[in-house]
Amino acid sequence: MNYILFDDSRENLLPLTFTRPVCDLRIGILTIREKWQHVLNATTSTLTEDYLQAKFPFSQTGDNIFINGSISPNDELVRSIQNLGVGKRLVKADRLLAARMESRAKFSLNEGECLEFGGDVLTVDHPWDIFSKNGEAIEADMALLTAGAKSVKLSNSNTVIGNGKVFLEEGAKAEASIFNTTSGSIYLGKNSEVMEGSIIRGPFALCEESQVKMGAKIYGPTTVGPHSRVGGEVNNSVLIGYSNKGHDGFLGNSVLGEWCNLGADTNNSNLKNNYDEVRVWSYGEQRFAKTGLTFCGLIMGDHSKSGINTMFNTGTVVGVSTNVFGAGFPRTFVPSFNWGGAAGFTEYNLDKALATADRVMQRRGKSLDETEKDILSSVFELTKSYRN
Repeated sequence: MNYILFDDSRENLLPLTFTRPVCDLRIGILTIREKWQHVLNATTSTLTEDYLQAKFPFSQTGDNIFINGSISPNDELVRSIQNLGVGKRLVKADRLLAARMESRAKFSLNEGECLEFGGDVLTVDHPWDIFSKNGEAIEADMALLTAGAKSVKLSNSNTVIGNGKVFLEEGAKAEASIFNTTSGSIYLGKNSEVMEGSIIRGPFALCEESQVKMGAKIYGPTTVGPHSRVGGEVNNSVLIGYSNKGHDGFLGNSVLGEWCNLGADTNNSNLKNNYDEVRVWSYGEQRFAKTGLTFCGLIMGDHSKSGINTMFNTGTVVGVSTNVFGAGFPRTFVPSFNWGGAAGFTEYNLDKALATADRVMQRRGKSLDETEKDILSSVFELTKSYRN
């Protein structure tokens, strides 16, 4: 069987999906794609925007199952999808969950008999869903990844509170820290490290090769994606991967993309002074949209940075490859490829942005190849109207 993950809610998930398909967003421990590949025991290809297809290829065979890339798997959903007949579609209300079809030159995911799915599904439709639903996703991924597996022994220098699960993958280490499992599980990925003096309350996931700096205070549900660094105070946030918040300062109810860096003492507000519902810039609606949340912090696209002592107001959205610095609060919607702060922004020269991205990636043993350059160049063109 050939499995293909297709984009859904993509515009509403910008700026995080400017540089990746929806299924490559991380919620819980794994990305949505990694969850599906794990439960299906199969690789997947992707149906996404044309400028992303070189990095995330699309492949058809004679028999294909298309799966909505914004939806996490569960046992009931997987069974229903695998039992689909050719030409059948699985839906919930008016939402397409999956479709099975033969290969042909042109196809439509809107064709075929509909079968209604009666079970529950965990969906990611807006950036704030990532941190709002992260606790449920961590526990589901914990069960998925640790079933039948044995944890590495946690050092006796640590203190564990509660009867929840603490699981360490090979090479993970922690010393002289406090792990509180009364609210949820704690997962330490391969070769990750929790430095001494850290206080962590679950649910919490520290992914492969990532690090919690000394004396950090972390409230769950929080996920630190692979090859990332966190310090200071973090509450209910997700770092997708390869990003740094390594210094003192507060990050709460937030999502950071890849290759982001928050300068020392960067802080974000996650609660309005009047306790009103937070509105956040929505690319899909082209306006500030209601979140239904009282707590909502910072949404930051890939390759963006903040200078030291930067302050982000409640519900701020920062695009791709933007540098924010200086005194005062910048506006709550900062488009991609901008350079500046509260005093104003100028366009970030594309060549300079690409050069910086390459230097940053080399520090993690990666390089900005032509495919990555083409993606960022496409995002630069796609977002010009916002800078103007």
